Amino acid sequence: MPLSRRDFLKLASLVTASVALSSCAPVYRRLAGGLPTLPWTALSANDFLALNRITFGARVEERARFAEIGLQAYIEEQLDFESINDLTCNLQLSTFKTLNMEANELEGISNQLFDGYDRNKVPNELRQATFLRQLYSKRQLYEVMVEFWSDHFNIFMDKEKEFFLKTVDDREVIRKHALGNFRDLVWASAHSPAMMVYLDNQANEKSHPNENYARELMELHTLGVDGGYTQKDVMELARCLTGWNVKEHFWLGDFVFKDDIHDTGEKNVLGLSIQPSGIKEAEQVIEMLVMHPSTAKFICTKLARRFIADDPPQELIEKAAQTFLNTNGDIKSILRVILFDGLVFAKPKYKRPVNFLLSALRMLNVETDGVALHEYLVRMGQLYFNWPTPDGYPDYSEAWQGNLMPRWQFAFALIRHELNDTKHNLNSLLDVSSTGILQDDVDAITSLLLGAPLERLTRDGIIDSVRAAGATDEETRQIIAASIIASPAFQWR
Repeated sequence: MPLSRRDFLKLASLVTASVALSSCAPVYRRLAGGLPTLPWTALSANDFLALNRITFGARVEERARFAEIGLQAYIEEQLDFESINDLTCNLQLSTFKTLNMEANELEGISNQLFDGYDRNKVPNELRQATFLRQLYSKRQLYEVMVEFWSDHFNIFMDKEKEFFLKTVDDREVIRKHALGNFRDLVWASAHSPAMMVYLDNQANEKSHPNENYARELMELHTLGVDGGYTQKDVMELARCLTGWNVKEHFWLGDFVFKDDIHDTGEKNVLGLSIQPSGIKEAEQVIEMLVMHPSTAKFICTKLARRFIADDPPQELIEKAAQTFLNTNGDIKSILRVILFDGLVFAKPKYKRPVNFLLSALRMLNVETDGVALHEYLVRMGQLYFNWPTPDGYPDYSEAWQGNLMPRWQFAFALIRHELNDTKHNLNSLLDVSSTGILQDDVDAITSLLLGAPLERLTRDGIIDSVRAAGATDEETRQIIAASIIASPAFQWR
């Protein structure tokens, strides 16, 4: 008789808590490329870690490609993202009509009260599209960088008009420049209506200066909190930014410079004397900020933290920062230094909720429309575009090492096919590599999810404990797969 849900969870919890797993190294949518035709092989701990830093969890076919061409060639292939055919993923997004609309169109849709449209349609489509891109896109390093810059230039989608302005910002700022040039990225963000509204620069006028955007432009977007600026510099930059605004009526949501509310006096920012010149005043400061040595160090530290370790080597940061300055902020060149030189020093990082959830889905070749998964991201604390403060979702392991219950619940619901319109392909994956022997299948499952099999005695002990409770071979495979995803080992990447 099949195990009840209670018995399944009870038995799985025993497996999850086992010493062996705790001590390991830290509507359906078809997948592009389908299921693999060849069994996967175990990876070294370093290779598995590297793959899981430059993807949202390595699929079998990505592991095979990595093994075929090696780390450096694989990274170069991912950096040349525009040459990667991503047609299947793009077709899956074709039903999301709001992704390519302008702000005034999006606001109009959000105000309609008929044909099923409501205020949530626009943000929901952006969130679902973001999830599906990370899950199904073959341009994985590009999507990882989109996530990185979305955190760096964070915008809280539930503030005022952000529920429709962020869609344009995502398309024209973040995705357009994610692997381009840092100067262009900051320039686009500075002219983004979504950023102006989020950081209150539309309220920045000569009679009542508002310092919010000026402060975050220096503290979070360029120089960093220790970048050498003063409160006087913030106030002077805020004066430069007076009049940077957003249209409210015709062409609603477009950027506009309002000369009549601009402070025309002389300013001085970081020792740079700025003569009255309207919109060019702040643009002159931006050009200085994006190539400041403090900016180079700050950005490279954050990139190294994302890809390498919570406390990355200073030598790596310094080399990447020099490359930043030498290439005028070329993001691909900076990433080459961080990845080629830094991955050998990489240390385990605790998976943020998005990484945890996506790694399980990608490794198991899950088919989903993504809707049911957003509830789990809410419960885990990382719903897309939902961090209220401008510093973005935290990137330190310690920030995420609590709230484990939703992760466990997700693992068991996924394996038992209890998520709406979501189906894993564990059995089909095992069909490729199965010998018909349960022990071999468990080796394949642990190699798939953890990079390599468990030691034989550990594996056999876990199998025996599960089967002794009355589980069938099929239930044993499910319990072990769910338990690995819920285990301490799988929480690290």
